Amino acid sequence: MDINFLDEGQALWLETVNRFMDDEVTLEYIRKCDMNRDYPYEAYEKIARQGWLGLLFKEEDGGAGGDIFDYTLMAEGLGKYGFDFAAAILVPTFTAMNIQKYGSAEQKAKYIKPFIDGKIRFSVSISEPGAGSDASNTATRARRDANGDWIVTGSKLWCSGAASKDTTIAMLVRTDAADKHGGLSILLIPNDTPGLVINKLPTLSRHATGTTEIFLDEVRVPGDALLGKEGQGWEIILAHLELERCSVAAAYVGNAQTAVNKAVQYAHERVQFGRPIWDFQVLRHMLAERQTEVDAARLLCYRAARMAAAGLPCAREVSMAKLYGSETLKQCSLTGMQVLGGHANLPEADMERYLRESVQSTIGGGTSQIQKTIIAKAMRI
Repeated sequence: MDINFLDEGQALWLETVNRFMDDEVTLEYIRKCDMNRDYPYEAYEKIARQGWLGLLFKEEDGGAGGDIFDYTLMAEGLGKYGFDFAAAILVPTFTAMNIQKYGSAEQKAKYIKPFIDGKIRFSVSISEPGAGSDASNTATRARRDANGDWIVTGSKLWCSGAASKDTTIAMLVRTDAADKHGGLSILLIPNDTPGLVINKLPTLSRHATGTTEIFLDEVRVPGDALLGKEGQGWEIILAHLELERCSVAAAYVGNAQTAVNKAVQYAHERVQFGRPIWDFQVLRHMLAERQTEVDAARLLCYRAARMAAAGLPCAREVSMAKLYGSETLKQCSLTGMQVLGGHANLPEADMERYLRESVQSTIGGGTSQIQKTIIAKAMRI
């Protein structure tokens, strides 16, 4: 891979993450977690020991003081052997950063250091049975009681990592029925809160991180669980999605590159009709197209990350990176399945896992159609 458009420090950082994935996490470990539907606790702890969970946090909070571009490079490396594994690291960070930006002094003291140290995790809960792409249609209600506690009733859906141990869920709830956007708030709810029911779903993808449904029936949450101000939930979620889409786009690129590399390797090794199948022009051209798409997706991702790191408005660029990265991962995985043939269907070939995760990548974090809508809004003359 040509990374000459990165400076020396950035190239070294990306190489470090890739080498860590090869030597410390390993492809075999990620495959095993997927097959057994096991959360990757061991690898999560290894990454915490590296201090990488604190990459985006300010130095005064115990972090490394990095920016979104640094984080994007890490996400690319973490996604090398599958987006599901990257999600186990990225999803908690999105919420942790919201606490740094919007949290009270008490919330920061309670959550940030334990997160950086790998002792706790976070999940975010936005979607509901009736609120997916239209997140502002959130119906889960939260009201104050006489003691100042929140009483929460409703159901949430597609909450990644919410069932993992020591996890606090940042949940989007409705605190004012009369105001569609201004009536939304975020509550920080530990997943062992009495009355909270969490079921891990047998989904096509996210086998390891896990995707869940959550049920709440008059669940009591302390009054100080409110993140930011009441009615600030929509603002927090929009900021959350910008960081999320930037980093997941990079993870898609990392996985797409691996899918292409695996297909190229197999094409050189597989002999049919007396010669390697790489010698057949139709395969070479398919893989040349996929590599071109991966390079383009990477550049879109880096552009968005650089703009975000500079504090520039970049909703359009972030959506372009997310859209093209997810669709590229899907195409690279499909081509990989075709090149590997019957072998591609075996778990140890990994390609079928990449394909499963690629399907989810065009849906989670905002569908491809939603990304196109955001891009189109910015195209007005």
